[in-house]
Amino acid sequence: MVEKIIAACDGASKGNPGPAAWAWVIGGADGAVDRWEAGPLGRATNNVAELTALERLLETLDPAVPAEVRMDSQYAMKAVTTWLPGWRRKGWKTAAGTPVANKDLVVRIDALLTGRDIDFVYTPAHQVDGDPLNDAADRAASHSARTQEPLGSATGSPLPPPEPASRASAPRKRASAPSGRATAPGASSARSSGSSSGRARPNGGTLKARFPGRCRCGKSYDKGETIAKNSDGWGHPTCA
Repeated sequence: MVEKIIAACDGASKGNPGPAAWAWVIGGADGAVDRWEAGPLGRATNNVAELTALERLLETLDPAVPAEVRMDSQYAMKAVTTWLPGWRRKGWKTAAGTPVANKDLVVRIDALLTGRDIDFVYTPAHQVDGDPLNDAADRAASHSARTQEPLGSATGSPLPPPEPASRASAPRKRASAPSGRATAPGASSARSSGSSSGRARPNGGTLKARFPGRCRCGKSYDKGETIAKNSDGWGHPTCA
């Protein structure tokens, strides 16, 4: 009998927005990857890809079995552990009274969480001693975003290798993860634990990346993508 399913999910967008994909990974009893799946989304943002990955994973998991879901997206983590109950109470409006972004995805995820025992664990991406399930989901999503082809263990596909930008970027030490808690309706608590590439322009302007690199959100950007300066270096303009 399975006491708890350990899984991870991730999304990728090559350009944010750009060619995007989702992926989920389920671990076996030995902690290694047992099964996985990834699929393309066409042109979409990182946030849409991350939420879609979570939605597809929840659709796959047996709702009667407790699960631990590992994610490296702080946006997706906060959406399900912090913001979602308030959005629901306000009729899917933010605290500022504006419509919730990606509402359709958020509403579907909310319904999938009802009555389920899910622990959400924030797992920093691309760490020296990082989580293998998160790494596998990251590689699968990135590969599917670049190729716009579905793949997975059901078809006998091998897990893709790291993207070139991931190998070029120096691995980072494990960072401490923020934590939070939220309760889905009828469910138990959902818990979370958890390089410069160009010449700066004045007034927070953007420029085209001269080299591939990695944003503060944990996602990579490619040479030629638009990037902006942030307090940690360079990355996606939306993360500045």
